[in-house]
Amino acid sequence: MILVTTPTGQIGGRVLDRLLDAPDAAGPVRVIVRDPGRLSPAVRARVEAVPGSHADPDVVAKACAGVDRVFWLVPPSLTLGSLEGHFEDFTRPLVDAVATQGVERVVGVSTLGRGIAENAGQISATLAMDEAIRATGVHHRALCPPYLMENLLRQVAAIRDSGTLAMAARGDRVLRTCTTRDIGDEAARLLLDGSWTGQADVPMAGPDDLTPEAMAQVVSEVLDRPVRFQEVTAEEQKAALLAHGAGEAAAQGLTDMVRALAAQGFYGASAPRTPNTAPTGFRQWCEEVLRPAVLG
Repeated sequence: MILVTTPTGQIGGRVLDRLLDAPDAAGPVRVIVRDPGRLSPAVRARVEAVPGSHADPDVVAKACAGVDRVFWLVPPSLTLGSLEGHFEDFTRPLVDAVATQGVERVVGVSTLGRGIAENAGQISATLAMDEAIRATGVHHRALCPPYLMENLLRQVAAIRDSGTLAMAARGDRVLRTCTTRDIGDEAARLLLDGSWTGQADVPMAGPDDLTPEAMAQVVSEVLDRPVRFQEVTAEEQKAALLAHGAGEAAAQGLTDMVRALAAQGFYGASAPRTPNTAPTGFRQWCEEVLRPAVLG
């Protein structure tokens, strides 16, 4: 049996769809979901839903009974009280379940930067989560994307109304990217394959060599309207997050991440492209996802 967390999210939902597209290979599928009503009726009819949070040890223990494969993703939060505590709260129940429930394989969403990233906020916390899971000895694959293209969907109004694409990144440095759908597809592929063993990272950097300035040019061409890149400092990003209701811990974690990315470059040109695991290019994503969102 396969267990899927975050089944109503962008990545978890994609994983679930791909598993349900291959019922013979997937076998029974179980999900942990806070509100089962958010699953479509067609999906609810085909999965076993365990209500609750996968930060709840009782929920995870119940959900992992009889499960041999798990898709694991810690959901982001802008109101967390402690960055490290947030990841520990979600990781500890899985670690306990692996030890007591016989889970054999875990496919988790991680990040590029292992062995490089230091004092990197959410990135450091994510990598620490991987280490805690791997300490159990479970077979583990960490999907390691860089910057997610879907982050740009938060800027649809700014792109449409003011023609700006803002990032807390140097405009003239290559920024590796990936789409959530590619992450979901690779996760589903691994979950359907019961032959792999051991513990390893799966880098997921798309096929492009684009700087943020070049990304803005691609957006301009796809939308057929001028869009310019606007660099935002880490401090400006933190102030904006706090103004929009983020807590201090989350805002500081993202600030630390931005500074580490600028100084250490682990989402940059030194990260090899891996189009075999992340085939979607930025222009294709803009045409298929960003353009409809901006133009309505």
